[in-house]
Amino acid sequence: MAGLSKETPLPTEIKLHKQSKILDVTFSDGKTFHFTCEFLRVHSPSAAVQGHSPEQGVLQTGKKEINIEHIKPVGNYAIQLDFSDGHNTGLYSWDLLYNYGIHQDKMWQRYLQKIKEADASRDPK
Repeated sequence: MAGLSKETPLPTEIKLHKQSKILDVTFSDGKTFHFTCEFLRVHSPSAAVQGHSPEQGVLQTGKKEINIEHIKPVGNYAIQLDFSDGHNTGLYSWDLLYNYGIHQDKMWQRYLQKIKEADASRDPK
């Protein structure tokens, strides 16, 4: 896992909205990113999702209704998310969350394209 770069803004607030399944992360540079729980789950930095190389990534399906049950701080550099499907591996570092926030739209469109190509569904079975 890449360390925290000195340039990365730090979170000033992390707020989970359980009803709407949105995690808001506000950074010290004033940017606020709104992540759906589904987005964070399907882009989990864990080896179970990402694999050990880009070719080994595992397409996550059926996660549309996913929620975050708990948020655990990890040192001063990351959080660990416990999802309602039991997934809780993968550390979301400040660098990673900021990067996800900046590239969220492209990442989401790429995910939707992969779902379509795999003839899979975001809906739970």
